[in-house]
Amino acid sequence: MTFRPYPGLTLSCLLLFVVLCGLGSWQLQRLQWKLALIDRVNVHMTASPVSLDQILSMDAEKAQYRRVRLTGHFDHSKEAYVFTTDASGAPVYHVLTPLITENGRILMVDRGAVPKQGLDPLTRRAGNIVGQTQLTGVWRVPDAPGFFTPAPDPVHRIWYARDLAGIAAATHLNLAAPVVIEADATPNSGGLPIGGQTVVQFRNQHLSYAVTWFGLALVLLGVWFAYNISKGRISWK
Repeated sequence: MTFRPYPGLTLSCLLLFVVLCGLGSWQLQRLQWKLALIDRVNVHMTASPVSLDQILSMDAEKAQYRRVRLTGHFDHSKEAYVFTTDASGAPVYHVLTPLITENGRILMVDRGAVPKQGLDPLTRRAGNIVGQTQLTGVWRVPDAPGFFTPAPDPVHRIWYARDLAGIAAATHLNLAAPVVIEADATPNSGGLPIGGQTVVQFRNQHLSYAVTWFGLALVLLGVWFAYNISKGRISWK
């Protein structure tokens, strides 16, 4: 039996093999994290709504995706609009409206989506609730604007991310919490805004990524063996 693999090649392949296996292991860890996240969100979304005081006392992880019941009145004069697309890819705008609770706390509510022709509040006056109201929504900490997020248009109150700090500054609001409450699917008069826009589907490709990395590690191992065998550095004779 001969076992004299090329030292330099072996060292390089060994380092790459360790890296590939490490990436595969990391993806398996991410898979467990993602499965736990999905399970937690499903539990939160099906749990009974909690009060504002209850959810404000929770830490951010436990509060995320919890349903909360609020009572207060909307300040429609300070609506903001966040551009996005719906499930079909059509452009829509989410209507973010501050809700002032009975004890004066201000929270931002994503009341739902409207088409471009529904941006003007006068076109959906029937849906702009006046006076005290109660709603149930999902407590969300929005993602921060990304590097490539377009600049907002404060004059027309149009934003391209739910930038609560920017929206609050532009509308002179002091929010009680840096969150958006996404209204449930309870219909609004006149049909707009269309609530129930919470997305709870998470892309989960971690297992396939792990298989890919481990597969590449095995391919590398096979190439290393094949090359050294072809050069007579490894043989079983």
